[in-house]
Amino acid sequence: MRLPRSLAAAALLAGAICPGVADDKPAYRVLAADKGHVAIVNATGEVEWEVPNKHEVHDLTLLPNGNVLMPITPSTVVEMSREKKVVWSYEAKPKPGYTGRIEIHTVQRLDDGTTMVAESGNARIVEVDKDGKVVHEVPLTVEHPNAHRDTRMARKLANGHYLVCHEGDGKVREYDPKGKVVWSYALDLGGRPRSPGHGPEGHGTEVFGAVRLPSGNTLIACGNGNRVIEVTPEGKTVWELKQDELPGIKLAWVTTLHVKENGNVIVGNCHAGPDNPQLIEVTRDKKVVWTFQDFKAFGNGLAAAHVLGIEGKVIR
Repeated sequence: MRLPRSLAAAALLAGAICPGVADDKPAYRVLAADKGHVAIVNATGEVEWEVPNKHEVHDLTLLPNGNVLMPITPSTVVEMSREKKVVWSYEAKPKPGYTGRIEIHTVQRLDDGTTMVAESGNARIVEVDKDGKVVHEVPLTVEHPNAHRDTRMARKLANGHYLVCHEGDGKVREYDPKGKVVWSYALDLGGRPRSPGHGPEGHGTEVFGAVRLPSGNTLIACGNGNRVIEVTPEGKTVWELKQDELPGIKLAWVTTLHVKENGNVIVGNCHAGPDNPQLIEVTRDKKVVWTFQDFKAFGNGLAAAHVLGIEGKVIR
């Protein structure tokens, strides 16, 4: 249920999190980046931890040891302790034969302790050890090279493959460890015309996020496609959350994805404006059970979030 605009404004000034359900909403904490800092906000809207970060952050994680894994410049990622000390870092440099810009839009700590980094511009994934040494490299297929748009979210899968979102190509590709494309999905416009803009008015195929489900299907946050879709290995859409399907909520640039054990999906809703939540949890039958709407700690550019305190296994 949405608050009237006047009440919502008062709640936001108080740093509140506006819930989708008043009494039995989950008591999540949220690690996110926007408005020049990375912060952890608790369920009552209080900032528990924060550090300045002027970089545009598209991926971050609270690690099991309590440290935060995040980018701090376009080409540098760090692990930072809760005491705000950098305990690990990696700076991407141009690979041989490439002299352009490099941007890092995704980073993932792997089970063996190495860190996966997708390097836009270099068009590759690297796995980096605790000493900052590249121990594995995966070349990526990029049809429309652009250091800002080569990649968005990427994740290493349980089978050793890599699921990579290519914003500029409008495609999700799965790569084997040698860089061979073994599966791909090309986004479409969903029956709507392409339109400019980063907010709800904009529409395109610039994909942001994807996760592989236990069923073998792939859940895709369609970026400025303003929707979330689940597709089979054959490319058939079997579930979809459209831009205007949730009462009182409009989707804009869809980013973050979390999938809970019960099947609920947490969706990031970036550039949607202060009348819309920045994060939304929905059931598979599209009932809203939780929203995060905090325009005091964060703003309209909240693209990356790690929702904390979820019981059970989470795919993200």
